[in-house]
Amino acid sequence: MERINVMVCAGTGCTSSNSAGLVEKFNELLPKYELEKEVKVIKTGCFGLCQKGPIVAVYPDKVFYSHVKVDDVERIISEHLYKGRVVKELEITDIDEATKEKIVDIDKIKFYAKQKRIALRNCGVINPEDIMEYIAKDGYMALGKALTEMTPQQVIDEILKSGLRGRGGAGFPTGKKWQFAADQKSDEKYVICNADEGDPGAFMDRSILEGDPHAIVEALAIAGYAIGANHGYIYIRAEYPIAVERLNIAIKQATENGLLGKNILGTGFDFELELRLGAGAFVCGEETALIQSIEGKRGMPVTKPPFPAVSGVWGKPTIINNVETLANVAQIILKGADWFSSIGTERSKGTKVFALGGKITNTGLVEIPMGTTLREIIYEIGGGCPNNKNFKAVQTGGPSGGCLTEKELDTPIDFDNLVEAGSMMGSGGMIVLDEDNCMVDVARFYMDFIVDESCGKCSPCRIGTKRMLEILTKICDGKGTMEDLDELESLAANIKSNALCGLGQTAPNPVLSTLAHFRDEYIAHIVDKKCPAHVCKNLMQYVIDKDKCFGCGMCAKGCPADAISKIVPEYIAEGKKLPAMVIDQNKCIKCGACIATCKFNAISKE
Repeated sequence: MERINVMVCAGTGCTSSNSAGLVEKFNELLPKYELEKEVKVIKTGCFGLCQKGPIVAVYPDKVFYSHVKVDDVERIISEHLYKGRVVKELEITDIDEATKEKIVDIDKIKFYAKQKRIALRNCGVINPEDIMEYIAKDGYMALGKALTEMTPQQVIDEILKSGLRGRGGAGFPTGKKWQFAADQKSDEKYVICNADEGDPGAFMDRSILEGDPHAIVEALAIAGYAIGANHGYIYIRAEYPIAVERLNIAIKQATENGLLGKNILGTGFDFELELRLGAGAFVCGEETALIQSIEGKRGMPVTKPPFPAVSGVWGKPTIINNVETLANVAQIILKGADWFSSIGTERSKGTKVFALGGKITNTGLVEIPMGTTLREIIYEIGGGCPNNKNFKAVQTGGPSGGCLTEKELDTPIDFDNLVEAGSMMGSGGMIVLDEDNCMVDVARFYMDFIVDESCGKCSPCRIGTKRMLEILTKICDGKGTMEDLDELESLAANIKSNALCGLGQTAPNPVLSTLAHFRDEYIAHIVDKKCPAHVCKNLMQYVIDKDKCFGCGMCAKGCPADAISKIVPEYIAEGKKLPAMVIDQNKCIKCGACIATCKFNAISKE
């Protein structure tokens, strides 16, 4: 039995930074120190602290190493695993602000201290490709409890009592959805896991599937038992190859161990599960479009009612839950509804996983109890904006959400509070913006995404969002008028009222929220022909301060447009300065290469 476990993150982020090479190197060098029987190297899921990846954790010491390279592996083996001395320069630590003492316990550093992991409980803890490790963490006990000790209605009642709401964005009570499907009389029913995660900057569901696939398999089996379904689908985008591979492994292992298939655990309950790969269409996150795709049709929404719980895939009663929702199910059945409902707020129970990104020091995954404030997430867990930049806004809910400003930072996060503040929970994307972000450009980015991803079925979304994008582009180019703002709001109201599906109906939200909170920036673009954040290229210039310029010419060498030259007539003998440089604004393409090469901070954006 090994005395030390070396956990290497094998999520997508760390894999892209060659964490697989770390595993190979550990296994290659352990025999050199005669440690191959004492140390077990395990590929695991995302630890959450993506900013520090690749991450290697050593247990039982609870030491986490960050930014580990292949060349660091032998040092970790020789110093820590062989001699028992932590490699300090690679160790993740923190400072206690009260005592100024170093914190080495990973659970107590600021990033993790306020988190409570339920959906992410096994990510970074077990080998996701080994069913026995999942079982060792109480895996499939909830399924066994449901099948042998509870009736289907008791399972639904427990989910209802827990207060679990859908984590895909709408926040609909999960138990009610299950009850609707259970009440339908049908020879066949289906359960579906929606793993078509498409919001820009969102990677919550992918990380759960990569780090704990059996949790989703178990939850779908429980859901099938509860509503009377014997078949389930996991609809996942093909751009998630690691998640797809591990789900296939999990389904195979569960089937081989009698936890899927015929007569599960000898109870007479049959349940089969299969994957359906999507082509990455954002609209297929909408449940009726997802169903169309599963059936082999073009992924486009259809009108409701009937709702999928009444007539879903193949016209049969179907429940669709997203990954994070299902990741809570087994724990609720195992520990009870009262346990789950004791976490969170009165109207939003449990925890929520967020993908924290953008202008934030600690990029990564965080799971916090509902009711935690935005300020706690951004400043205490996220570490605030890097380089001492001022916080400007946070975009929650992706293309369907909106931006929240500093005055909303103390808002307790739950489904209803975020809506009241002018945004929404969404699936959990949280993009932090600082003083260098142009809010008009941010609105244009999200609208460009929506236009590109619109299925085109209904004219309000197909045509209306295109017109909104044209207006936003016009404003960013310095050609906007004040009438354009009225037109944006009119189009937004029309789209919200008339678009076919929820994705179209919420498409104008980023524009409306930026107009509400940052109308002055829109006016500056229109009236002053200036971009206050110096982002919109057609509204800014790169200029050289002649008093700071030493005429070294490095900026000219780095300019791809040959737009920089010396002021030939001028020669300043004092201080032995060379003739200063000047930028030809007609040639300048606003790439910023000159700023990057200037060592004297003589170039600025205006």
